[in-house]
Amino acid sequence: MTAAKTIGVLFIEGYADWEYGLLAASAVEWFGARAIAISPHAAPLTSIAGFSLSPPRGANPAENMDLDAVAVIGSDGWTAKDAPDVAPLLKAVAARGGVVGGICAGTLALARAGLFAGVSHTSNGRDWILGHEPAYAGAASYKDVPHAVADGNIVSAAGSAPGTFAAAFLETLYPEMAGQIGEMRAMFAREHAMAERGHGDGS
Repeated sequence: MTAAKTIGVLFIEGYADWEYGLLAASAVEWFGARAIAISPHAAPLTSIAGFSLSPPRGANPAENMDLDAVAVIGSDGWTAKDAPDVAPLLKAVAARGGVVGGICAGTLALARAGLFAGVSHTSNGRDWILGHEPAYAGAASYKDVPHAVADGNIVSAAGSAPGTFAAAFLETLYPEMAGQIGEMRAMFAREHAMAERGHGDGS
């Protein structure tokens, strides 16, 4: 049996409650991963909904040598001029072949780290990301799509796509489990297919 993979889920103050649950819970429950909350901010953090989180680790690369992957969760804090610099950690994980993902405003951290250079990616909209990082490397490879985008070991998504972000991230981390992740995608998609057919009431 292979060793369990370790995923760092990176939070800052004001993190988005809906963006990490599917990823973290699916990774642990279905794939036996170990999920670790990390943050460059002092604990406790408060989410958009007002929930508290106390990550046990900081974002220093030396504290996180065991990470096989890291996912940056969105927060309005990433759009601030004094947003934390987590580039050293993201680059360190990417350099050893780990998966690096960003969702919603968390994509700004990847852009600032230069991880979108030559890589297909997405975010909350082309104008949105350029409005915050007008000269980021890789802007020409932006994909204006509503779902997550994976290219190599880099995964990105808009804040409205936590389901496909989770699936794309796990598929990149566990390519040998594509079949099972396909089932996960189908399960997530079923809700939306039912709603589009007018059965949102469960009928």
